[in-house]
Amino acid sequence: MEVDIQSLETVNQLASEGAQRATAMLAQMTGIQADVEVTKISLTDRADIGEELTGHELVGIDFDLEGGLVGDTTLVFEAACTGPIVEALPGDGAGDGMIESSVEEIGNIMMSGFIDGWADFLGTTIEHSPPRYVEATGADVLPAAEDPAEQVFVFKNHIEWPGEDLSFYIYMLPASDRLTELMSDLGTGGDAIPVDKLSVFNDMTREGTRKAARNVTEMTGIETRAEVTQISFAPVEDVPKQVDNRPCVGTAVEFSGTPSGYLMVLFDEESATAVAEALMPMEPDGEGFTDMHESAIEEMGNIMTSGFIDGWANVLQTSIDHTPPRVVHDMGRAIIDPLAAQVGQHQEHAFIIESRMQTEDLEFGCEIHALPDDAELRQALAELDVERSEETEPDVERIFE
Repeated sequence: MEVDIQSLETVNQLASEGAQRATAMLAQMTGIQADVEVTKISLTDRADIGEELTGHELVGIDFDLEGGLVGDTTLVFEAACTGPIVEALPGDGAGDGMIESSVEEIGNIMMSGFIDGWADFLGTTIEHSPPRYVEATGADVLPAAEDPAEQVFVFKNHIEWPGEDLSFYIYMLPASDRLTELMSDLGTGGDAIPVDKLSVFNDMTREGTRKAARNVTEMTGIETRAEVTQISFAPVEDVPKQVDNRPCVGTAVEFSGTPSGYLMVLFDEESATAVAEALMPMEPDGEGFTDMHESAIEEMGNIMTSGFIDGWANVLQTSIDHTPPRVVHDMGRAIIDPLAAQVGQHQEHAFIIESRMQTEDLEFGCEIHALPDDAELRQALAELDVERSEETEPDVERIFE
């Protein structure tokens, strides 16, 4: 089954408009004017969905979809949201015993707003089940995965409540076969992307991330593992929003070949300091993040980038080169914004290849974000030999040249 860029853009827009309708319904009921911050489609392992919810106390309103669209959709509220939302309902509000039913009512009306646009566009009927109320921590608020290793498409809307440090989300997990049929029907036949090869490319990214994590472990002694990999599709202007807006240190490179694009290795400041000092043969000379720290991060970024990209080149049987790494130290979105602007000069939507690494040894966070040229990514996928998907061993001589 193949999908094209236009169909991806169409369903992404439908999800965005659905979230806008849902938040409009919330505003009508409560007066709360929430903003849809990010809408994206991601291909990822089912077990990795909701990873960004880790550690949060949450309330979920879960629905089954049937008819023109089949699958699960969950509205996810931070637990701290429910009280203010219920209190904002007209009338006398709800007592403690009525919070659950009130939140279910809000979720039911928001869900109707979310799916109405899909049904209208598809010219069909989409039914949803009665709401199911769930209280849980982290990703447990989402429906249990039948096959955690299965790669699935997920639509995620991140919605923020201005003036409050609170967020809520809409996750839609459509049945994969029905979604790919739908996108195939919506497509024009041009710019086609084989879905099975996109899954293989995601596997390549996962293996590249594992190699990058092993490089961190071998060079620093910090036991590091790959946590999440996914390929997302979003409007170019939303690309910087994929990154937490916190201070980051890392490297940025431009890579050329098939595909070409940009790649960033980003550490949070504390992790960057720990990794850099683990590489240093002596104590840093000076306070704060010194030139010695920057040099160490540049070295680490070069090794991680080379191993990550070489895995692609070996499987794709192509040549992919990259510029020397440039050390970046800024807020996460400020780092990615100019690179997204470069990509946006010739395309309105972008694929974002994302992976994360973690360690149990210390507070550590590292993310890899790649922004490939979509036309060249399509070419690479068209030429991809699926049987070579395991051949991701990097060229050691090239890495250390």
